[in-house]
Amino acid sequence: MPTVEVTRTYLEMRTRPAAPAEPPPPEVRIERVERCPASFWRYLYSEVGRAHHWRDRLSWTDEEIRRYLDRPEVSVWVMYDHAAPAGYFELRRHDDGSVELAYFGLLPDFVGRGLGRLLLEAAIDRAWAMRPTRVWLHTCTLDHPAALPNYTKRGFEPYREERYTATIP
Repeated sequence: MPTVEVTRTYLEMRTRPAAPAEPPPPEVRIERVERCPASFWRYLYSEVGRAHHWRDRLSWTDEEIRRYLDRPEVSVWVMYDHAAPAGYFELRRHDDGSVELAYFGLLPDFVGRGLGRLLLEAAIDRAWAMRPTRVWLHTCTLDHPAALPNYTKRGFEPYREERYTATIP
């Protein structure tokens, strides 16, 4: 299997954006998934992450997923377009008072339609509603090429970068 050099960039937002998130069009809604079924979570993670080589959670059992999702500091939010799942994000509160945008992305059929901006603005809004000390995330060069520009356009600022080698199947 080939190996590639990857750059991971950590970004943060220390203050809530002054402009409110733009509301999505009527056919798009973003909802928190309470008691998210393990199979639905696995579907979102697998399908959103497939092109970006998300693999660290693929081996989790239903029990491990359930234990993780039952933690009060974790929430899963799904974007629906005409009732079809279009993308999701996962927020995780940390002991230091920060909120991490732990996972974020669109399903392949919905990429390139402007939904990433709407989903990210909603994620930022939901994160700041938790009254964190800061909101942060990390992205890497395996993610969609529009990811980093989308984050910086919404107000995230890079604060750390690291390089590593990844094996790509």
